[in-house]
Amino acid sequence: MSKALVTGAGGFIGSQLVARLVAGGYSVRALYKYNSANAKGWLEHLPADLLDSVETVAGDLRDPFQTASLVQGVECVFHLAALIGIPYSYAAPASYVETNVGGTLNLLMASLAAGVERFVHTSTSEVYGTARYTPMDENHPQTAQSPYSATKIAADRLVESYHLTYGLKTVTVRPFNTFGPRQSARAVIPTVIRQALAGSREIRLGALDPVRDFTFVADTVEGFWAASRAERAVGRVVNLGTGRGVSVGETARIILSLCGSDADIVLDEDRLRPRQSEVLALVADASLAKDLLGWTPSHTLEQGLEKTIAWTRSDTRSSTESNTRSTGGQSGCARYVI
Repeated sequence: MSKALVTGAGGFIGSQLVARLVAGGYSVRALYKYNSANAKGWLEHLPADLLDSVETVAGDLRDPFQTASLVQGVECVFHLAALIGIPYSYAAPASYVETNVGGTLNLLMASLAAGVERFVHTSTSEVYGTARYTPMDENHPQTAQSPYSATKIAADRLVESYHLTYGLKTVTVRPFNTFGPRQSARAVIPTVIRQALAGSREIRLGALDPVRDFTFVADTVEGFWAASRAERAVGRVVNLGTGRGVSVGETARIILSLCGSDADIVLDEDRLRPRQSEVLALVADASLAKDLLGWTPSHTLEQGLEKTIAWTRSDTRSSTESNTRSTGGQSGCARYVI
């Protein structure tokens, strides 16, 4: 049985990737951010039949000594750990550099020294900034419209350098706005769903005009799986998205319709990004993923939303607990899952 390391394994994507890897024959070392409660995030909700194949480890990628031990005996690394809350990156940019850049460098150095066979790195569509053309392919110019996106650009380039300089077999996966069960309530889709199911008469959101390519989490996870196996993808950056752009406001209206809600959508100025930082449009050209990985999304936006709403209905009674898990036990805008 092959062994994989998943960083960010306690998060909503990472935990579902862990389950997919075990189903595919891997044993998994799952890294989550240490906390005083020893809460493992969504790893605590893995099916019992998977637990024998999962080794959970508390830690922090900013520590190079621990990082070196994490990759021992590992054939494939899936690197998802990051600070990802864009608003908090305005307030605490140094912490993003330490985690997203420094942590990635530590993991690359350790993986190279340990002879890791494949390094699958997680990028983000935010590195592109506002679309200059759509759909956006992997050659689209990159613009750091937030400290968060700047650190992800830097991390992507470090991964590229380790492939070109040292021959480490890397693949950079660039998801476009993943959503689905287990996502933190800080994100727009779970925010709207939970307010609608709670019977709110007003849904308070930030900017309604930005356009996003929302991709269901099960499809994103399949993209990671394919990236770990496709030899033609080595050394490449690959977009994962549907190619369909939908505004935030339209997405909210679709959710309200699916929930049977007639709530009003209200602009909350406190939720707005700084004007020059708002990314107005992100729509993927994922033709390279189809060519190199054999990957195409299996869910439409509406199908993914229906599954997410159904999961949220079943989880409503434990919503407070689940929000704490998915934010790594932190409040505010930051989400730090390792």
